[in-house]
Amino acid sequence: MGENKDMMEKIISLSKRRGFIYQGSEIYGGLGGTWDYGPLGIELRNNIKKDWWKRFVQNKADVYGVDASILMNAKVWEATGHVSHFSDPMVECDKCKKRFREDMVDGDKCPECKKGKLGDAKEFNMMFKTSVGAVEDSSSVSYLRPETAQGIFVNFKNIQDSFRPTLPFGMAQIGKAFRNEITPRDFIFRVREFEQMEIEYFVRKENWEDYFEYWRKECGDWVNSIGINMNKVHEIDVKGDELAHYSKKTIDFEYEYPFGQKELFGLAYRTNFDLTNHKLEYTDLDTGNKTVPHVIEPSFGIERLVLAILLDAYTEEEVAGDTRVVMKFEKHMAPVQVTVLPLMKKDGMAELAHKVFDDLKERFVCQYDITGSIGKRYRRQDEIGTPYCITVDHDSLEGNTVTLRDRDTMEQVRVKIKDLEEYLEDKFK
Repeated sequence: MGENKDMMEKIISLSKRRGFIYQGSEIYGGLGGTWDYGPLGIELRNNIKKDWWKRFVQNKADVYGVDASILMNAKVWEATGHVSHFSDPMVECDKCKKRFREDMVDGDKCPECKKGKLGDAKEFNMMFKTSVGAVEDSSSVSYLRPETAQGIFVNFKNIQDSFRPTLPFGMAQIGKAFRNEITPRDFIFRVREFEQMEIEYFVRKENWEDYFEYWRKECGDWVNSIGINMNKVHEIDVKGDELAHYSKKTIDFEYEYPFGQKELFGLAYRTNFDLTNHKLEYTDLDTGNKTVPHVIEPSFGIERLVLAILLDAYTEEEVAGDTRVVMKFEKHMAPVQVTVLPLMKKDGMAELAHKVFDDLKERFVCQYDITGSIGKRYRRQDEIGTPYCITVDHDSLEGNTVTLRDRDTMEQVRVKIKDLEEYLEDKFK
C-alpha cells in the first residue's frame, strides 16, 4: 500500500512540476474535484481525443459526430429518469455536518472529525441544477448535463433527416459532463467536471450481442494502442442491482490504479430505453417500416485515461549511479514530439536551432529549450516524455548535421539537417 501511495505522489508531483495538471483555483485554496490542465496536459488530452475521433468517427463510414449543448431542456432529464434516479446514498455527521457517500465509509463513526455519528442514508441527486433566463421559477430550471449520451439521443432524428443512414449506425460525441460528487478523490479519477468520449451504436434487437462483442474488441484494441498496459485491465461483468437502470448488460473495464482496481471505461447494452423514452423511431428507407433500435454504448472518461497513461508511462531507471525519470509515452501520444536544443547561445547555434525548429514545427509538435546545461535539458525532456531531442552544436555549423537523441535508448546519431523531417517521419510511423 505504501508503494502505491508513493506512486500517486510521484505522479501528482511530476504533473504539477512539469506542467501537466494543476489544482483548480489553487491560489485561492483550490476547489475540491476540479483540476486545471497545463501546456503538456492539454496536449496529452488533445492527443487522446484526436486519436479516438480518428479511429471511431473519421475511419468509420457508419459513425456520425455531433457536439450537443451542455445545457438542455429539463424535460430531457425527466424523460430519462435522471431527475428521479441519478443519485447516491449519502450520510451526514451529526457533529461536523460533513457528508459522505454511504459506500465510502465503514460503520457509523465520522471519518473526518472522529467524534460525530453518521446518520441514516439519504438519496442525493448528483446533477448540478441551474436556472436559464432572468426569472427563477420552475420553467427556468435546467441542469449541467451529467453525461454526454443524451445529447446524442436527442439528435437521433436530426441525423436521420440529414444523412439517411441505414442500420446499424452510430453517433459519437466528445464533451464535458458534470456531477456533484459528494467525495471527489484520487487526483483526477473522481471529479466534478470531466470529459467523456461516447458512442451510441444503433442496432436491431436481434443483433445486439454480435455488435456488443465487436465494440468490446474495438475498445480494447484502441486502449492498448494509446499506451495502457492491458495486463492491468480487467473485464468485470456488472450484475443485478449494480446495473444502471437503463442497461441489460454492462462490462466495466477496470484498471489497476495505485488506489485500487477501478473503472477505466465501460461498454453497455442500453436496449431501446432512451429512444423509447424520447419517443423516437427509425424509419427503414426501403420498406418504410418503423422500429425503435437498440443501443450499444462504449463510454470513455478522458481523465481516467490520462491518469492510466501517466501511470504506465512513468519509469525510473538507474543511469551512471543516478535515477533517470522518463515518461515512456507511445510516440503519437507524447505531448511534445521533438525538442530542439542549441548547445550554447553563442556562435550562431541559437539562430540555427531556431531555423531547425521552424522547419519542423509544421509537421511535429516541437519545443525549443535553451535553459540550463545540456544534461539537465535532456533529463527535463525525459521527464515530459519527448521521444526525440535534436542538439545543434559546433559541428552543426560546419557540416549541417545535428545530434538526434532517442528518449528510450538514449542513443545519439548524427543526421543531416536537410534529412531531418524525412528521418523523423519514418521514426513516428
